[in-house]
Amino acid sequence: MRSFDLAPLHRASVGFDQIADLMDRALNADSRQPSYPPYNIEKTDSDSYRISIAVAGFSDADLTVEVKENALVVAARKAEEDDSRTYLHRGIATRAFERRFTLADHVRVTGASHENGMLHIDLKREVPEALKPRRIEIARGAAQPEMVEAKPVN
Repeated sequence: MRSFDLAPLHRASVGFDQIADLMDRALNADSRQPSYPPYNIEKTDSDSYRISIAVAGFSDADLTVEVKENALVVAARKAEEDDSRTYLHRGIATRAFERRFTLADHVRVTGASHENGMLHIDLKREVPEALKPRRIEIARGAAQPEMVEAKPVN
């Protein structure tokens, strides 16, 4: 695996710590990322997204969705089950999990729903007015400064 030195990025920039940290985390991430539970991330509009997570076997009470410091944390913990059941095959995994998603600046969670074994989390990017591009009007025919006739000093 290749490793990248991000030190020049830190030396030549100010205020890009989050980007450098994100790149550092992505490059140094453990290749054994958890694959449970499976999920999809889709872009539903120009500034809207939806994360869908397969959570078969979990009820609403077993699931938690939290936003902490620009991270979306989805966790599930199944309540204690009745041990009197005898399974011949147990293919539905209901083991506890915690899945983290890093959110970009100005992305907020607008809602979550749980239906048919899928947890849907809706996100929206809302850029503040002060950060949106704006057009500066150019004045036409601006008044010229008054010209004063020069007089000799001698």
